[in-house]
Amino acid sequence: MNRKEILFVLAGLFIGAGLGIFLYFGLGIGQGKTAIQSNPTGRQLISAPFVGSPAPEFELNDLNGATWRLSDQKGKITLINFWATWCAPCRLEMPTIQERADQYPSDLAVLAINFDESPDQVQSYISELDLRFAVLLDPGAKVQDLYRVRGYPTTIFVDEAGIVRFQHIGILSEDQLDGYLQDLGVGG
Repeated sequence: MNRKEILFVLAGLFIGAGLGIFLYFGLGIGQGKTAIQSNPTGRQLISAPFVGSPAPEFELNDLNGATWRLSDQKGKITLINFWATWCAPCRLEMPTIQERADQYPSDLAVLAINFDESPDQVQSYISELDLRFAVLLDPGAKVQDLYRVRGYPTTIFVDEAGIVRFQHIGILSEDQLDGYLQDLGVGG
């Protein structure tokens, strides 16, 4: 090899090593499950939960002021649904979620976390759709930040031990919902 070729190979190695270091440290790959990251609001966040990891604990209130904690749902399959009143796919999937909550009341807990909207907007929406599962308010969208919600609706399925088993972004069809629930031992 001549000198030019050697320099070219070395340059490629340095660029590759630099890119590897950036990917490992810059994107948090080498920082483990609890890497701290910032978001556009400037708040520090723990990395998004992923399938197989414990679901991050949260505490929110419903429209009546009652406090709901994720940890209080242990022992049941928990469907956490992130939604908003302006989200058309959310409106379409809510009746199916309500049907499954009614069908499996002893096996399935539903926690529907609203995007930072006013209690009046949320109350009107749940009255219109006759929703009876837990609808929770998330002032400042802190829990949505914690779960790194990127689109509505987003549904997280948590098993009886509090481990995230499935994450579904977008509308849930009836068949998809039933499939997730059956995989978790509900229905079937």
